[in-house]
Amino acid sequence: MEQPTSTAVPLGPPGALEREEAKRRGLRRMKLVALSFLLGATVLFLLASWAQSEGWPAWVNYVRAAAEAGMVGALADWFAVTALFRHPLGLKIPHTAIIPNKKAVLGSSLGDFVGTNFLAEPVVRDKLRRVETSRRVGEWLARPDNAERVTAELATVVRGAVTVLRDEDVQAVMEQAVVKRVLDQEWGPPLGKLLQQVLADGAHHRLVDLVVDRAYEWVRDNHEAVLRVVSDRAPSWSPRFVDTMLADKVYGEVLSFAWAVKTDVNHPLRLAVDRFLVEFAGDLQKDPETIARAEAVKQQLVEHPEVRNVIDSAWTTAKKMLLAAAEDPSSELRRRVATGLAELGARLQSDPALSAKVDGWVEGSAAYVVRHYSSEITTIITETVERWDAEETSRKIELQVGRDLQFIRINGTVVGALAGLVIYTVAQVLF
Repeated sequence: MEQPTSTAVPLGPPGALEREEAKRRGLRRMKLVALSFLLGATVLFLLASWAQSEGWPAWVNYVRAAAEAGMVGALADWFAVTALFRHPLGLKIPHTAIIPNKKAVLGSSLGDFVGTNFLAEPVVRDKLRRVETSRRVGEWLARPDNAERVTAELATVVRGAVTVLRDEDVQAVMEQAVVKRVLDQEWGPPLGKLLQQVLADGAHHRLVDLVVDRAYEWVRDNHEAVLRVVSDRAPSWSPRFVDTMLADKVYGEVLSFAWAVKTDVNHPLRLAVDRFLVEFAGDLQKDPETIARAEAVKQQLVEHPEVRNVIDSAWTTAKKMLLAAAEDPSSELRRRVATGLAELGARLQSDPALSAKVDGWVEGSAAYVVRHYSSEITTIITETVERWDAEETSRKIELQVGRDLQFIRINGTVVGALAGLVIYTVAQVLF
């Protein structure tokens, strides 16, 4: 009557084998209980039949009728339960072994059921709305230990991603995404606009002050150099003392000029520099010749070997920094990430607007997935069931629900006996 159970090792998480074995023992135990009810009804029927043939009192007839009906109910329900999973007694009676024969239909129906009742957009939105995802995530992230845990996981992901990426591939992407974009854009107009804004704000005055200060200090501290320059350029026939007097005079004038430029913010030279810079800013934006010269300088700068080396080594440097920061739990980067996550968790709890926005993003994302990919998700169920072996599928399902189905056999025996007793009693009263 009973088929041997499968001894295949189930695949699953740790402990799955023990749980499956416990279910198998529970199923066998309940089958024995249900069978004992059938055997009990059979024994009672045989004893009552013998007593009836021996002329026992009339009440034996009631016992016999109840036992007989209990046997019929037990057998009928045994047939019904067994027919779900296999052919009863090996007889290929129509409409038996329903699960093995209808495995594909079962998988398709199960997929449709999940898609209709669990992956429907209104169902998903309502569930997420009641879950209050942002509040729960906020409460979880606000705990320092959880923020540290997420940071550690992110660091692991970063290390894995950085390690997997090949340096030459990243450098090629950087050249295409950065260098090519820089080369494709004109430098003149944006630089001119930036310079014009700097001049309007007066931020260049500090640079001019620095230049004139250094120029004055150089003249002041290089008296001998000025004298030597003047002397070297003097005519050979000029007397030496005349050259010295002339050099001193030139030095004094240069020093006075440098001092005047340094101390007078409205000095003509400063004003001339301002006018030059203003005109230069305008030419960078509008003058074709100046723009072309700026492009030539840009090309020379980008193609310079040192600049290329800096671009090529940028990823290597960034990679080392990322790996060092990710591997060090006390690094500034990891501390900032953990602090930021904890602060985000606190904000998700205290800021209703942010919480509502995050919930809206989650709902929208989930709704988009089920709206566009629910059929692909349910296909996983359908195709998985289709790939199962028919007999193995029957055993898997029976292992999950067979123990509860044995109560149908037990109830069938009890209810059948009671129904037979009632029917026999009514017949005796009426006839």
